[in-house]
Amino acid sequence: MSQTGRNGKQGRRGDWNTSPNYRAWLKFTLVLTVRNHYNIYQCVYENGRRHDCRYERGRVLMPPISVLIKPSSGNCNLRCEYCFYYDTMSKREQGAYGFMSVETLEDVIRQVLAYSEGSCTIAYQGGEPTLSGLPFFEKSIEFQEKYNVNNVKIFNAIQTNGSLLDKQWAEFFVRNHFLVGVSLDGGPKQHDYYRKTPAGKGSFTRIMENIEMLKKTGVDFNILSVVHARTAPHIKKTYEFYRKNQLNYLQFIACLDPLMEEPGGRDYSLTPEAYGTFLIDLFELWFRDLKEGKQPYIRQFENYIAILLGQMPESCDMRGTCGMQYVVEADGTVYPCDFYVLDEYRLGNFRTDTVEMIDKKREEIKFIEKSLQKEEACADCRYAMLCRGGCRRTRQEDHGNHQYFCQSYKMFFDACLPSLVEIAERIGRG
Repeated sequence: MSQTGRNGKQGRRGDWNTSPNYRAWLKFTLVLTVRNHYNIYQCVYENGRRHDCRYERGRVLMPPISVLIKPSSGNCNLRCEYCFYYDTMSKREQGAYGFMSVETLEDVIRQVLAYSEGSCTIAYQGGEPTLSGLPFFEKSIEFQEKYNVNNVKIFNAIQTNGSLLDKQWAEFFVRNHFLVGVSLDGGPKQHDYYRKTPAGKGSFTRIMENIEMLKKTGVDFNILSVVHARTAPHIKKTYEFYRKNQLNYLQFIACLDPLMEEPGGRDYSLTPEAYGTFLIDLFELWFRDLKEGKQPYIRQFENYIAILLGQMPESCDMRGTCGMQYVVEADGTVYPCDFYVLDEYRLGNFRTDTVEMIDKKREEIKFIEKSLQKEEACADCRYAMLCRGGCRRTRQEDHGNHQYFCQSYKMFFDACLPSLVEIAERIGRG
């Protein structure tokens, strides 16, 4: 999820290079740590300019910590057919870990804040995290206030299916400045095809009612849509539905096939050609609206523009390497990535291990280093700077680390790169 694109100033209609969302991506803050044998720099980028650059000799300034907590483990009140985490649970010794205790939550918050410098992101995901109840999240805020001895800036976020939200939840989110991601796969027909209750009923109506409630309460939220075989061909309908309902902060993610399974064999499987066509169609709709200064924020496109302008993309799947993330299951066990919450990737447990011990285990299994392994053909690809090999999760290790969506990205850049470059050049000129 991204907080980008919330507070940009309104541009003139038709003056698309000053429209709110194309300036808004510059407003997110990046912290880049560059180290050599002697010098450490920490540079904060905001509004496109570097400021508050701190240089220290002999001391490593810690980059921001990102923690993803699964308070409900994989427990969920929906049974979405394509759920990657449901698949993950089936491939480890213990499936669900129940619900996180308040004691475990306190250990996580205490350790994370003691280790943090500058800023820290604490996000909650599932399963369905709201199953843990509002009092659990109120405790999280209490612990943050109690243990923030370093006075770090804390960003709270939650990804939810939205079905259990009510006015109390909404007021809590506003009061504590949460960024809320709501899962929605388009209109009722597209959304309800796979996002059903365990009894087989659709979830669209309830979720849309709660989205309207979030709007009225003033919650800062965005929409996360899974792109699969049933939604990809209907992106125009989905896009217009979002525009009609003033859902202007969007993230589209490609549906994942199960781990350790040849991709493309499921009813929901997204083929590379279908995904490439989807990206082109979506971009054309977005570019049309951009020219009139009324485009929504779409994370993937904004990140490509950031790359063209020499900035670091905030989406980890677009950086070419996995980042330093701490994914925490309900029992306190830590993993390096939400896509790899498997027994062989256990890094430790916040109840018994320090952050330093957890980081040492990450180094031992060479998780980040292995994410740098890409297909040999990537080295000569004209789009390597933008694609960067894509997400590790969709690289096929049995096929020389071939990126499953390689064809998709090539289709997209062949068709849309000139327009992306035009946008970046106009922004660069100011």
